Amino acid sequence: MIVATSGTPGTGKSSVRKEIARRGYYTLELSDYARAKGFVTGVDASRGSEEVDVEALGRSLHVVAKMAFLFGHFAHRVPANTVVILRCKPSVLAKRLEARGWPGPKVRENVEAEAIDLITQEALRRNPHVFEVDTTSLRPAESAAEILGILKGDTKGHEPGGIDWSGEVLSWY
Repeated sequence: MIVATSGTPGTGKSSVRKEIARRGYYTLELSDYARAKGFVTGVDASRGSEEVDVEALGRSLHVVAKMAFLFGHFAHRVPANTVVILRCKPSVLAKRLEARGWPGPKVRENVEAEAIDLITQEALRRNPHVFEVDTTSLRPAESAAEILGILKGDTKGHEPGGIDWSGEVLSWY
């Protein structure tokens, strides 16, 4: 079983990956894998981000673990049995990205993507088994427990579209 764990940068993917790995599961950080295997095809200078051949990367994956967790902001675009999108309240996400020293335009781009459910919508076009976890106030261990609960069938409250940041977004205007 392959579980793709995706989300906007700053939603907690790296911290949750470490927690899932600590619990004994196989995890793979897809950006590191893309760099190591030569799937980075260029750099988008205007956005300060690497361009990855996600289709080729997805075809190259041969996971032998009984259960594998793929992590990355584009993990929802590779073949998986289940996709879990980590979500975070836009105002909290902005503070996290600013604390990393990200430039204003890049913070805004990612906060807007989170606000409009961009990654969830992309995931739903590719996979019928998509769930969301609101990490805004969860510690990594709690987020990991939510993901593992989803895989055991505890999906209530994790259905796509259940997280709605529209109230916060409307306050911006």
